[in-house]
Amino acid sequence: MQNVQWLFFDLGSTLIDETDALARRVRETISGTNVRLKDFMRVCNARYAEGLDGYKTAVGTFHLSIAPWHSDEERPYHDAASTLQGLQSRGYRLGVIANQLPGTEQRLKHWGLLPFFDVVAASAECGYAKPDPEIFLYALRRAGCAPEKAVMIGDRVDNDLLPAKSIGMRTVRVLAGPFSASPAPEGAADATVRSLFALLSVIPPYGK
Repeated sequence: MQNVQWLFFDLGSTLIDETDALARRVRETISGTNVRLKDFMRVCNARYAEGLDGYKTAVGTFHLSIAPWHSDEERPYHDAASTLQGLQSRGYRLGVIANQLPGTEQRLKHWGLLPFFDVVAASAECGYAKPDPEIFLYALRRAGCAPEKAVMIGDRVDNDLLPAKSIGMRTVRVLAGPFSASPAPEGAADATVRSLFALLSVIPPYGK
């Protein structure tokens, strides 16, 4: 991680716990149908373990309709603020690169996390969406940072790690959320952690 200046974070299942939001979406999806929760989740979890969008796959398998996503059910992980504060105090500048519904900065403000970030690149506002490398390049342009001096931190191999690697960024995988069991090609992640706070053990103070 030498010569790194910027650390960019995904939000869902990286900084933000989406467990309750996904559970509500699943309940609403199968409500009024003859699909049992355990059957829906069996398909869902099997596809997540393969690195696929398990929810959407299960919706298609059972011929259901996609239910709305309720952002009000999202919560920051318990160690999100302390980790961001620790990394900021080590001299790094922080940003967000995430696929999000409109209102990302307002939600970050509500959670008390917005002051940590100098750049927020959210798909609904910037017009690009992961895994398109353009959203990463957009964030880097706003940061005035070269790809090789930035790290992408996220939970998904397909949306976070591989596109960031393709433009020269370094990567850290956070094993959280439904994609935590999915396989990763060799070299996709420069480091892997099982909690946000563990980032402090793999990212040294700036300049070290």
